[in-house]
Amino acid sequence: MAVANLTETKLRMIFEAGLDEQGKPIYKAKTFNNIKKEATTDQLFQTAQALSVLCSDTLNAIERNDNSDIMGA
Repeated sequence: MAVANLTETKLRMIFEAGLDEQGKPIYKAKTFNNIKKEATTDQLFQTAQALSVLCSDTLNAIERNDNSDIMGA
């Protein structure tokens, strides 16, 4: 049986930074590395909300990116 070992967690915040010439939204992303693997969804959401207040652009989405090593047993 294979086992997944969580190796890394990142928090990615996506901001709407305005509109292009065709009126479509322009998105910018900021990724924070070295997030605690044990962080809950609520903790990440609260952190992203607190950080977004410091930014001039509007927060559009919050993503959690986990990387795992998969090993056979």
